[in-house]
Amino acid sequence: MINFINMKEQLSFPLVIVGGGPIGLACALSAAAAGIPYCILEKGCLVNSLYNYPANMTFFSTSEKLEIGGVPFVSNNFKPTRSEALEYYRRVATNHQLNIRLQEKVEKIQKVKGGFLVESSKHQYLAQYVIIATGFYDIPYKMHVPGEDLPKVTHYYKDPHFYAMQKVLVVGANNSAVDAALETYRKGAEVTMVIRGEGIGRRVKYWAKPDIENRIEEGSIKAYTNSSIKAIHPHTVDIQTADGVITVENDYVIAMTGYQPDFSLLNAIGVQLSDDGVSCPYYNEQTMESNITDLYLAGVVCGGLNTHVWFIENSREHAIKIIQDIQSKIALKS
Repeated sequence: MINFINMKEQLSFPLVIVGGGPIGLACALSAAAAGIPYCILEKGCLVNSLYNYPANMTFFSTSEKLEIGGVPFVSNNFKPTRSEALEYYRRVATNHQLNIRLQEKVEKIQKVKGGFLVESSKHQYLAQYVIIATGFYDIPYKMHVPGEDLPKVTHYYKDPHFYAMQKVLVVGANNSAVDAALETYRKGAEVTMVIRGEGIGRRVKYWAKPDIENRIEEGSIKAYTNSSIKAIHPHTVDIQTADGVITVENDYVIAMTGYQPDFSLLNAIGVQLSDDGVSCPYYNEQTMESNITDLYLAGVVCGGLNTHVWFIENSREHAIKIIQDIQSKIALKS
């Protein structure tokens, strides 16, 4: 007797796109324009990484640099906000009726005769071509210190109000850390920053950098440079400074230590990763095809652990390169 309970429905598309972020959507728009049937598989909500950004985040890029598929992005501000971006990409997806399946995680991709078998949490898909357009917001860099697993510690910062009237310690010195420090400070938190280097990161948004540096200089926000977390306790934190270990009272730790891509899909199917400590996947710069024939890479994942290399504005062109290459392959087969 066949056990149908554990069987997944098998569907077929010429193209499966893994990842429903801005670049995944850009790939879908290019595929639709070329007349190539496709399906996007997204493990979370639409543009899941952007959804998980801080609620009040402002982009460094201008709105036109975040546009995809030639669809205008009209913002009320010179620099668009997270909420505006969410609305823009939602309208792109709905107005163009993109074929996207949300809350459906891709668990396995394997090469089979004639293409690929893509297995998700809900279905199996047969595809001739696959584009992996996953982001990097899933796996935070851990500090690997005692107490990091305490409930008071988070690697994701969302909204400042929660931290009002609390003692907050922010770890990091780049954009996410600076935003968290400034916003919680302005909601009435007592903020301390722990910075591994000499000072605030050089890539911090130009309007935020002088703000945070002025708050530190005037003493409104305490900052320990050339320092690191040694241990986290329920009501205190031990900080390793240049002058020795100090202990500060603390209610919450916001560890903005950065994030890294999930390489599990790439490793499982055999995409080559560089061995230089960056784990940059191999791809043809002209076509974005990986070392696996007919499997393409797009967006942030192309940078490996160098997550600051690719952004929406400079990787949206990946979609055009990929679809042009797929079109040429389809033409040769016809």
